[in-house]
Amino acid sequence: MGVWRKWIFPILRITIFAVIAIALVKVAFFPDASAEADPAMATGSITEPVTQVALGSIVTTVVVDGSVSADPASPGKATLAGEVSAIPVSQGQAVTAGDSLATIRQEIVQDPVATTDADGNVTMTQPKPRYKTATVTAPVTGVVSNVPVLVGQIVAVGDVIASVAPPTFSVTGPMLPEDQFKLVTQPADAQVEVIGGPGAFTCTGLTITSPLAGAEASVPDDTGSASAPSTGATVRCAVPPEVRVFAGLTAKLTIAGGSVDDAMTLPVTAVKGNAASGTVWVVGDDGTSEERQVTLGLNDGTVVQIVDGLAEGDEVLEFVPVVDATDPEVDGCIEQPDGSVFCEEGVVS
Repeated sequence: MGVWRKWIFPILRITIFAVIAIALVKVAFFPDASAEADPAMATGSITEPVTQVALGSIVTTVVVDGSVSADPASPGKATLAGEVSAIPVSQGQAVTAGDSLATIRQEIVQDPVATTDADGNVTMTQPKPRYKTATVTAPVTGVVSNVPVLVGQIVAVGDVIASVAPPTFSVTGPMLPEDQFKLVTQPADAQVEVIGGPGAFTCTGLTITSPLAGAEASVPDDTGSASAPSTGATVRCAVPPEVRVFAGLTAKLTIAGGSVDDAMTLPVTAVKGNAASGTVWVVGDDGTSEERQVTLGLNDGTVVQIVDGLAEGDEVLEFVPVVDATDPEVDGCIEQPDGSVFCEEGVVS
Protein backbone atom coordinates (compact mmCIF):
# COMPACT_ATOMS: atom_id res chain seq x y z
CA MET A 1 0.00 0.00 0.00
CA GLY A 2 2.91 2.33 0.68
CA VAL A 3 4.15 1.86 -2.89
CA TRP A 4 0.78 2.99 -4.33
CA ARG A 5 0.71 6.12 -2.24
CA LYS A 6 4.36 6.94 -2.78
CA TRP A 7 4.73 6.18 -6.50
CA ILE A 8 1.59 5.05 -8.41
CA PHE A 9 -0.93 7.78 -7.45
CA PRO A 10 1.50 10.70 -7.95
CA ILE A 11 2.48 9.35 -11.39
CA LEU A 12 -1.22 9.06 -12.41
CA ARG A 13 -1.95 12.64 -11.31
CA ILE A 14 1.03 13.97 -13.22
CA THR A 15 -0.07 12.03 -16.34
CA ILE A 16 -3.65 13.37 -16.19
CA PHE A 17 -2.49 16.98 -15.75
CA ALA A 18 -0.08 16.56 -18.67
CA VAL A 19 -2.89 15.32 -20.97
CA ILE A 20 -5.12 18.26 -19.99
CA ALA A 21 -2.30 20.73 -20.61
CA ILE A 22 -1.55 19.26 -24.04
CA ALA A 23 -5.26 19.46 -24.99
CA LEU A 24 -5.48 23.12 -23.97
CA VAL A 25 -2.38 23.98 -25.98
CA LYS A 26 -3.84 22.18 -29.02
CA VAL A 27 -7.14 24.10 -28.82
CA ALA A 28 -5.46 27.46 -28.22
CA PHE A 29 -2.66 27.36 -30.76
CA PHE A 30 -3.49 24.62 -33.27
CA PRO A 31 -7.25 24.91 -34.18
CA ASP A 32 -8.91 22.65 -36.77
CA ALA A 33 -8.91 23.85 -40.38
CA SER A 34 -12.74 23.92 -40.39
CA ALA A 35 -12.71 26.52 -37.62
CA GLU A 36 -10.74 28.86 -39.85
CA ALA A 37 -13.58 28.99 -42.44
CA ASP A 38 -15.19 32.37 -43.13
CA PRO A 39 -18.12 32.66 -40.68
CA ALA A 40 -19.92 34.96 -43.16
CA MET A 41 -19.90 32.28 -45.85
CA ALA A 42 -23.34 30.65 -46.26
CA THR A 43 -23.17 26.90 -45.95
CA GLY A 44 -26.85 26.12 -46.70
CA SER A 45 -28.90 26.28 -49.89
CA ILE A 46 -32.19 28.05 -50.66
CA THR A 47 -34.81 26.29 -52.75
CA GLU A 48 -37.63 28.42 -54.13
CA PRO A 49 -41.05 26.82 -53.53
CA VAL A 50 -42.95 25.68 -56.60
CA THR A 51 -46.61 24.93 -57.27
CA GLN A 52 -48.46 23.06 -59.98
CA VAL A 53 -51.26 24.10 -62.31
CA ALA A 54 -54.32 22.27 -60.97
CA LEU A 55 -57.96 21.96 -61.97
CA GLY A 56 -60.46 23.68 -59.70
CA SER A 57 -63.58 25.82 -59.42
CA ILE A 58 -63.66 29.59 -59.06
CA VAL A 59 -66.60 31.71 -57.91
CA THR A 60 -66.24 35.48 -57.82
CA THR A 61 -68.39 38.06 -56.05
CA VAL A 62 -68.10 41.82 -55.74
CA VAL A 63 -69.10 43.51 -52.48
CA VAL A 64 -69.91 47.23 -52.72
CA ASP A 65 -70.39 49.50 -49.72
CA GLY A 66 -73.31 51.81 -50.45
CA SER A 67 -76.32 53.56 -49.00
CA VAL A 68 -80.05 53.89 -49.52
CA SER A 69 -81.14 57.04 -51.33
CA ALA A 70 -84.49 58.37 -52.47
CA ASP A 71 -84.91 58.23 -56.22
CA PRO A 72 -84.46 61.69 -57.78
CA ALA A 73 -87.49 63.76 -58.70
CA SER A 74 -88.63 63.67 -62.32
CA PRO A 75 -89.19 67.06 -63.95
CA GLY A 76 -92.30 67.98 -65.93
CA LYS A 77 -91.06 70.22 -68.75
CA ALA A 78 -92.79 72.67 -71.03
CA THR A 79 -93.40 71.42 -74.56
CA LEU A 80 -94.72 74.78 -75.78
CA ALA A 81 -93.36 78.31 -75.52
CA GLY A 82 -95.91 80.68 -74.04
CA GLU A 83 -97.64 81.87 -70.89
CA VAL A 84 -98.50 79.66 -67.93
CA SER A 85 -102.27 80.00 -67.73
CA ALA A 86 -103.06 77.51 -64.94
CA ILE A 87 -101.28 75.48 -62.25
CA PRO A 88 -103.75 73.04 -60.67
CA VAL A 89 -101.21 71.50 -58.24
CA SER A 90 -99.14 72.69 -55.29
CA GLN A 91 -96.00 71.51 -53.54
CA GLY A 92 -96.60 68.40 -51.43
CA GLN A 93 -99.64 67.27 -53.42
CA ALA A 94 -99.85 63.61 -54.45
CA VAL A 95 -100.28 63.03 -58.17
CA THR A 96 -100.54 60.09 -60.53
CA ALA A 97 -98.52 59.74 -63.70
CA GLY A 98 -100.38 61.64 -66.43
CA ASP A 99 -102.13 64.12 -64.11
CA SER A 100 -102.06 67.77 -65.19
CA LEU A 101 -99.34 69.90 -63.61
CA ALA A 102 -99.88 73.09 -65.60
CA THR A 103 -101.42 74.54 -68.76
CA ILE A 104 -99.42 76.69 -71.14
CA ARG A 105 -101.11 79.03 -73.64
CA GLN A 106 -99.36 80.39 -76.70
CA GLU A 107 -100.79 83.41 -78.53
CA ILE A 108 -100.72 83.16 -82.32
CA VAL A 109 -101.08 86.57 -84.01
CA GLN A 110 -103.19 86.48 -87.18
CA ASP A 111 -102.32 88.33 -90.36
CA PRO A 112 -104.34 91.52 -91.02
CA VAL A 113 -107.34 91.09 -93.32
CA ALA A 114 -107.85 93.60 -96.15
CA THR A 115 -111.41 94.53 -97.18
CA THR A 116 -112.47 96.77 -100.09
CA ASP A 117 -115.71 98.76 -100.04
CA ALA A 118 -117.90 99.77 -103.01
CA ASP A 119 -115.86 102.88 -103.62
CA GLY A 120 -112.65 100.86 -103.82
CA ASN A 121 -111.30 101.89 -100.44
CA VAL A 122 -109.16 99.23 -98.76
CA THR A 123 -109.50 98.73 -95.02
CA MET A 124 -107.04 96.62 -92.99
CA THR A 125 -108.58 94.76 -90.07
CA GLN A 126 -106.58 92.95 -87.38
CA PRO A 127 -108.32 89.67 -86.44
CA LYS A 128 -108.36 88.48 -82.86
CA PRO A 129 -105.37 86.29 -81.99
CA ARG A 130 -105.73 82.55 -81.81
CA TYR A 131 -104.40 80.48 -78.92
CA LYS A 132 -102.64 77.15 -78.76
CA THR A 133 -102.52 75.27 -75.47
CA ALA A 134 -100.42 72.42 -74.09
CA THR A 135 -100.75 70.49 -70.84
CA VAL A 136 -97.70 69.54 -68.79
CA THR A 137 -98.39 66.18 -67.15
CA ALA A 138 -96.80 64.33 -64.23
CA PRO A 139 -94.02 62.06 -65.56
CA VAL A 140 -94.33 59.61 -62.64
CA THR A 141 -96.60 58.86 -59.71
CA GLY A 142 -95.46 60.58 -56.55
CA VAL A 143 -95.54 63.88 -54.68
CA VAL A 144 -95.04 67.32 -56.22
CA SER A 145 -91.72 68.44 -54.77
CA ASN A 146 -91.22 71.76 -56.53
CA VAL A 147 -93.23 74.26 -58.59
CA PRO A 148 -90.75 76.93 -59.74
CA VAL A 149 -93.15 78.91 -62.01
CA LEU A 150 -96.14 81.21 -61.48
CA VAL A 151 -99.37 81.77 -63.38
CA GLY A 152 -98.76 84.40 -66.05
CA GLN A 153 -95.05 83.60 -66.35
CA ILE A 154 -93.59 83.27 -69.84
CA VAL A 155 -91.74 79.99 -70.34
CA ALA A 156 -89.73 78.40 -73.13
CA VAL A 157 -89.70 74.86 -74.42
CA GLY A 158 -87.75 72.67 -71.98
CA ASP A 159 -88.29 74.83 -68.90
CA VAL A 160 -89.13 72.84 -65.75
CA ILE A 161 -92.72 73.56 -64.75
CA ALA A 162 -92.91 71.18 -61.76
CA SER A 163 -91.00 68.22 -60.31
CA VAL A 164 -92.50 65.00 -58.96
CA ALA A 165 -90.63 62.87 -56.40
CA PRO A 166 -91.48 59.16 -56.66
CA PRO A 167 -92.00 57.15 -53.44
CA THR A 168 -89.22 54.74 -54.42
CA PHE A 169 -85.67 54.14 -53.24
CA SER A 170 -82.44 52.79 -54.68
CA VAL A 171 -79.19 51.47 -53.27
CA THR A 172 -76.10 53.14 -54.71
CA GLY A 173 -72.38 52.77 -54.14
CA PRO A 174 -68.99 53.24 -55.83
CA MET A 175 -67.32 50.26 -57.52
CA LEU A 176 -63.56 49.98 -57.73
CA PRO A 177 -62.26 49.77 -61.31
CA GLU A 178 -60.40 46.51 -60.61
CA ASP A 179 -63.60 44.89 -59.31
CA GLN A 180 -65.18 45.26 -62.74
CA PHE A 181 -62.79 42.57 -64.02
CA LYS A 182 -64.62 40.09 -61.78
CA LEU A 183 -67.90 40.60 -63.67
CA VAL A 184 -68.11 38.19 -66.60
CA THR A 185 -71.46 39.59 -67.79
CA GLN A 186 -73.60 42.60 -66.94
CA PRO A 187 -75.50 41.61 -63.75
CA ALA A 188 -79.22 42.34 -63.50
CA ASP A 189 -79.63 42.22 -59.71
CA ALA A 190 -77.76 42.03 -56.42
CA GLN A 191 -78.25 40.87 -52.86
CA VAL A 192 -78.61 43.77 -50.43
CA GLU A 193 -78.10 43.84 -46.68
CA VAL A 194 -79.23 47.06 -45.00
CA ILE A 195 -77.42 47.77 -41.74
CA GLY A 196 -80.03 48.21 -39.01
CA GLY A 197 -82.85 47.67 -41.49
CA PRO A 198 -84.87 44.80 -42.96
CA GLY A 199 -83.44 41.39 -43.77
CA ALA A 200 -81.47 40.68 -46.92
CA PHE A 201 -83.40 41.19 -50.16
CA THR A 202 -82.81 41.24 -53.91
CA CYS A 203 -82.67 44.59 -55.68
CA THR A 204 -83.39 44.66 -59.41
CA GLY A 205 -82.61 46.77 -62.45
CA LEU A 206 -78.93 46.96 -61.53
CA THR A 207 -76.87 49.42 -63.56
CA ILE A 208 -73.16 50.23 -63.56
CA THR A 209 -72.39 53.67 -64.95
CA SER A 210 -69.16 55.59 -65.44
CA PRO A 211 -68.84 59.32 -66.16
CA LEU A 212 -67.97 60.21 -69.72
CA ALA A 213 -64.62 61.81 -70.41
CA GLY A 214 -64.88 65.56 -69.94
CA ALA A 215 -68.18 65.31 -68.08
CA GLU A 216 -68.73 65.66 -64.36
CA ALA A 217 -70.79 62.88 -62.84
CA SER A 218 -72.78 63.57 -59.71
CA VAL A 219 -74.14 61.09 -57.23
CA PRO A 220 -77.62 61.75 -55.80
CA ASP A 221 -77.58 62.50 -52.10
CA ASP A 222 -80.12 61.34 -49.54
CA THR A 223 -82.74 63.73 -50.89
CA GLY A 224 -82.26 62.60 -54.47
CA SER A 225 -80.53 65.80 -55.59
CA ALA A 226 -77.09 65.89 -57.17
CA SER A 227 -74.15 66.27 -54.81
CA ALA A 228 -70.41 66.52 -55.26
CA PRO A 229 -68.86 65.20 -58.49
CA SER A 230 -67.72 61.57 -58.41
CA THR A 231 -65.22 59.61 -60.47
CA GLY A 232 -65.23 55.91 -61.23
CA ALA A 233 -68.15 53.53 -61.70
CA THR A 234 -71.37 53.81 -59.69
CA VAL A 235 -73.66 50.87 -58.97
CA ARG A 236 -77.40 51.48 -58.61
CA CYS A 237 -80.30 49.08 -58.18
CA ALA A 238 -83.96 49.54 -57.24
CA VAL A 239 -85.35 48.60 -53.84
CA PRO A 240 -88.56 46.52 -54.21
CA PRO A 241 -91.70 48.52 -53.31
CA GLU A 242 -92.66 46.08 -50.55
CA VAL A 243 -89.35 46.59 -48.69
CA ARG A 244 -89.50 49.44 -46.17
CA VAL A 245 -86.33 51.53 -46.06
CA PHE A 246 -85.31 55.12 -45.44
CA ALA A 247 -82.83 57.40 -47.16
CA GLY A 248 -79.41 57.44 -45.53
CA LEU A 249 -79.30 53.82 -44.33
CA THR A 250 -75.98 52.05 -44.90
CA ALA A 251 -76.10 49.00 -47.14
CA LYS A 252 -73.87 46.34 -48.68
CA LEU A 253 -74.46 45.04 -52.20
CA THR A 254 -73.18 41.59 -53.10
CA ILE A 255 -72.98 41.12 -56.86
CA ALA A 256 -72.40 37.70 -58.42
CA GLY A 257 -69.39 38.03 -60.71
CA GLY A 258 -69.10 34.64 -62.37
CA SER A 259 -68.15 31.02 -61.83
CA VAL A 260 -66.22 28.34 -63.68
CA ASP A 261 -65.64 24.62 -63.01
CA ASP A 262 -62.72 22.37 -64.02
CA ALA A 263 -60.57 25.38 -64.78
CA MET A 264 -56.77 25.45 -64.68
CA THR A 265 -55.82 27.51 -61.64
CA LEU A 266 -52.78 28.90 -59.88
CA PRO A 267 -52.38 30.82 -56.61
CA VAL A 268 -52.44 34.56 -57.20
CA THR A 269 -48.99 34.72 -55.58
CA ALA A 270 -47.55 32.82 -58.56
CA VAL A 271 -48.82 35.25 -61.21
CA LYS A 272 -47.61 38.75 -61.95
CA GLY A 273 -50.81 40.52 -62.99
CA ASN A 274 -54.40 40.15 -61.86
CA ALA A 275 -56.64 40.30 -64.94
CA ALA A 276 -56.66 39.62 -68.70
CA SER A 277 -52.95 38.75 -68.97
CA GLY A 278 -50.06 37.97 -66.68
CA THR A 279 -46.62 36.44 -66.29
CA VAL A 280 -45.49 33.25 -64.56
CA TRP A 281 -42.09 31.60 -64.09
CA VAL A 282 -42.18 28.00 -65.34
CA VAL A 283 -39.73 25.60 -63.67
CA GLY A 284 -37.90 23.28 -66.09
CA ASP A 285 -36.52 19.77 -65.55
CA ASP A 286 -33.10 21.23 -64.70
CA GLY A 287 -34.58 23.40 -61.93
CA THR A 288 -34.20 26.71 -63.76
CA SER A 289 -37.19 29.03 -64.22
CA GLU A 290 -38.38 30.60 -67.47
CA GLU A 291 -40.65 33.64 -67.75
CA ARG A 292 -43.85 32.98 -69.72
CA GLN A 293 -46.90 35.06 -70.68
CA VAL A 294 -50.34 33.61 -69.83
CA THR A 295 -53.97 34.57 -70.43
CA LEU A 296 -56.00 35.03 -67.24
CA GLY A 297 -59.68 34.50 -66.48
CA LEU A 298 -61.61 34.74 -63.22
CA ASN A 299 -59.81 35.80 -60.06
CA ASP A 300 -61.34 35.30 -56.60
CA GLY A 301 -58.43 36.86 -54.73
CA THR A 302 -56.91 33.49 -53.77
CA VAL A 303 -56.57 31.63 -57.06
CA VAL A 304 -56.71 32.84 -60.65
CA GLN A 305 -57.89 31.01 -63.76
CA ILE A 306 -55.27 30.25 -66.42
CA VAL A 307 -57.03 30.36 -69.79
CA ASP A 308 -54.01 29.86 -72.03
CA GLY A 309 -50.24 29.50 -71.80
CA LEU A 310 -49.93 26.55 -69.40
CA ALA A 311 -51.06 22.94 -69.12
CA GLU A 312 -52.33 20.99 -66.14
CA GLY A 313 -49.43 19.77 -64.02
CA ASP A 314 -46.94 22.41 -65.15
CA GLU A 315 -44.72 23.58 -62.30
CA VAL A 316 -44.19 27.29 -61.69
CA LEU A 317 -42.60 29.35 -58.94
CA GLU A 318 -45.13 29.75 -56.12
CA PHE A 319 -44.09 33.36 -55.55
CA VAL A 320 -43.32 36.00 -58.16
CA PRO A 321 -39.57 36.77 -58.07
CA VAL A 322 -38.75 40.19 -56.69
CA VAL A 323 -35.74 42.40 -57.28
CA ASP A 324 -32.92 41.93 -54.76
CA ALA A 325 -32.98 45.02 -52.56
CA THR A 326 -29.22 44.64 -51.93
CA ASP A 327 -28.37 44.80 -55.64
CA PRO A 328 -26.53 48.12 -56.19
CA GLU A 329 -28.00 48.37 -59.69
CA VAL A 330 -31.51 48.52 -58.25
CA ASP A 331 -30.74 51.87 -56.60
CA GLY A 332 -33.00 51.27 -53.61
CA CYS A 333 -36.04 50.09 -55.61
CA ILE A 334 -37.94 46.89 -54.87
CA GLU A 335 -40.35 45.21 -57.29
CA GLN A 336 -43.69 44.30 -55.69
CA PRO A 337 -45.72 41.12 -56.46
CA ASP A 338 -48.26 43.16 -58.45
CA GLY A 339 -45.53 44.36 -60.81
CA SER A 340 -45.12 47.86 -59.39
CA VAL A 341 -41.67 49.08 -58.33
CA PHE A 342 -41.38 50.77 -54.94
CA CYS A 343 -38.51 53.20 -54.40
CA GLU A 344 -37.68 55.49 -51.52
CA GLU A 345 -39.47 58.32 -53.33
CA GLY A 346 -42.63 56.23 -53.79
CA VAL A 347 -44.23 53.92 -56.33
CA VAL A 348 -42.63 54.27 -59.76
CA SER A 349 -44.80 51.99 -61.90
